[in-house]
Amino acid sequence: MTKHQFLSPEWIVAARELRDEYASQAPEPADKVRANLIVTDAPFTDDEIHGHVDTTAGSVMVDEGHVDDPELTVTTDYDTIKAMFVDRDPAKAMESFMLGKILVTGDVAKLMTFASSPPPTDPEQLALANEIAARLTDITAS
Repeated sequence: MTKHQFLSPEWIVAARELRDEYASQAPEPADKVRANLIVTDAPFTDDEIHGHVDTTAGSVMVDEGHVDDPELTVTTDYDTIKAMFVDRDPAKAMESFMLGKILVTGDVAKLMTFASSPPPTDPEQLALANEIAARLTDITAS
């Protein structure tokens, strides 16, 4: 399997393919949120990376660009976002937040609710979540 640098254009294409592959199996998110993301210090570009998370349509949509009228905007550096999404390291997320590496404007409570959603308890959904996470890891270069 070809590996791509996290958040590179090639990685985003591969991640979209995974999202589309699993779309019909994913449960509806418990919390609704529209958030813009700004990632700084990516090793492959001098520009900020702009993305968004939108769960208001009943699925988790993560993609490039910003949404209109977000409830919040999260700005963080590349290493922090990679630790959170690829390494799935919740301790790194909390540490980064406490150190000011994650800046939030807008509804911080909405972010905390979304971020603290419990993992699935249904064995099939837990297995699906772990499979998707493993596949994301598989497409991501070290």
